[in-house]
Amino acid sequence: MADVTVRDAERADLLDVLRIEKRCFTEPWPYAAFESFLNEPGFLVADREGSVLGYVVADVMPNHGRDIGHVKDLAVAPEARGLGLGRRLLQRGLLALSFAGAAVVKLEVRVGNNSALSLYRSAGFDSARRVPSYYADGEDAYLMVLDLSEWGGGG
Repeated sequence: MADVTVRDAERADLLDVLRIEKRCFTEPWPYAAFESFLNEPGFLVADREGSVLGYVVADVMPNHGRDIGHVKDLAVAPEARGLGLGRRLLQRGLLALSFAGAAVVKLEVRVGNNSALSLYRSAGFDSARRVPSYYADGEDAYLMVLDLSEWGGGG
């Protein structure tokens, strides 16, 4: 998908992001949540000719000299899956977190989300622990962690 650009999210992208969010998740974020991350270095969209196909939302929290990046949300529109956009968004998000000073990146993922688990593991994330009933529907999550000093850029 050479015609897809990964770029910083802009206010004009938020409705497209929200539409994808609602199609992809049973517990979608509200518009205001995305709006609150607009200036974060890790809020990126995959854009093809003005159409948002996917996004990643990540930020950095100060933590005593070893700042922690947090991948909070990642989704690709169902019709654009299987093209490597999720991997591309994740890699660019991790790069942005690294440039913003993160030493370690964490994320939470549903234990039953095999495609996301595969993506995160292939990027170098390790499961640190299982969090019981993390989601509102009672499903557990894996807390996954990646040390950016050991990350090779994901390929």
